[in-house]
Amino acid sequence: MKRIALCLQYEGSSYCGWQRQRNALSVQEVLEEALLALGCDKPIISFAAGRTDAGVHAAGQVVHFDTNSPIPTDSWASALNGYLPSSIRALKATSVPNNWHACYSAVYRRYRYTLLNSREPDLFIAPYSWHRYDTVLDENAMRRSLLTFLGTHDFSAFQRSGSDRISTRTTIQEVSLERYDEKITLEIQASGFLYGMVRLMVAQLVEVGEGRLTESNLEQRWRQHCRGQIKEAAPAQGLCLLQVGYPERVFN
Repeated sequence: MKRIALCLQYEGSSYCGWQRQRNALSVQEVLEEALLALGCDKPIISFAAGRTDAGVHAAGQVVHFDTNSPIPTDSWASALNGYLPSSIRALKATSVPNNWHACYSAVYRRYRYTLLNSREPDLFIAPYSWHRYDTVLDENAMRRSLLTFLGTHDFSAFQRSGSDRISTRTTIQEVSLERYDEKITLEIQASGFLYGMVRLMVAQLVEVGEGRLTESNLEQRWRQHCRGQIKEAAPAQGLCLLQVGYPERVFN
């Protein structure tokens, strides 16, 4: 039995998220069915670095599975793409040790959120962004608030209900926020994320950018764990799992 790691991209609009669910189509289900169709000798269970929610995209999701298949390691990605829909692509494959785990071996995940801040819509980036058209966002105020998240903190104010995570402490390692004309991209890298964390954060940062919430009030909300005051989550389509990092390089 060998363990294979895959790097995947997917356009998440058609899926209920990464994880299998009853009566809904998930990325995990489609991948595992493709593996079975490819000739794996028994149903495969795959494990992902990040359990992306419904509608969330991925540019660099990492997945592993175990198999006895004779398919050469460097052929897995191209072979799988023949069985996967166009909304899911396998980019790379490699063999990893049997004690390596796509989720538990990871030291960081990096997400990007994209905002379109223009009066006019843009059909070509609409599926991958949140259109805020009524106010010119103050990206400098948003950036200052984003920087307060750096470090190890209790982020329970940014956790949606339904999580089975025991600890609400995590470490945000890097953040950035840049404007490119009418597009704003926000990136957050952390050791781990709470359920719904990034989308709740982005919605609060947008309130700051629109002048509906002060920087100090936002900081007070999350440092004092005022979950009840954080009600809105940014739409899923603007969020993308950009990259997953490990202590040693996994893919060439």
